[in-house]
Amino acid sequence: MALVVGCATLGPIGAKLPAPGTWGSLVGLVYCAGIFRWLDGGWALAVGLAAAYLAVGLCGEAEVRLGKKDPGQVILDEFVAMPLCFIGWPALIATLPVWGLALAGFALFRFFDILKPLGIARLQNLPGGWGVVGDDLAAALAACASLHAGVWLWSLH
Repeated sequence: MALVVGCATLGPIGAKLPAPGTWGSLVGLVYCAGIFRWLDGGWALAVGLAAAYLAVGLCGEAEVRLGKKDPGQVILDEFVAMPLCFIGWPALIATLPVWGLALAGFALFRFFDILKPLGIARLQNLPGGWGVVGDDLAAALAACASLHAGVWLWSLH
C-alpha cells in the first residue's frame, strides 16, 4: 500500500503540505524545466503520455486504497499534466522570457484545474484513475492553448 499511495501523493508533498494540488503543480513545473525542455517534441510527447498512463493506474489504485474519490492528497495527476502546458515550447519562448512563460503556464494551469470550466469538470466522472487524471490533462491542454493564443495576440501588435 505504501508504495502506490506514496507515488500518487509524491511522498510527503501531497500527504503533508497544505494546498497539495498547487505543490504538485509546482513540482511538475520543476520536473518540466529539468527534463521536458531538453526533449524534442516527439520524445516529450511520448514521455508525457507514458507518465500520464502510469498516473492513471497509480491514482486509480490510490483512490481505492484511500477509500476516497479523487483524494486531494493524490497529486501525481498535477505533476504529470504540468509539462503539457508547454507543448510547442520553442514558439512560446520566442516571444516570452522563460520565467514569464513558466509563471503564466503555472497560473493558467491552476486556473483551469481549480475552476474546471469548458466541460473539464465532467471528466472527473470517468471511472477510476481516468477521472483523477483526465481533468488535469484537459486543464493542461487548455492552459497550453491559452498560452499560444496569448503569444499569437501579443505578436499582432
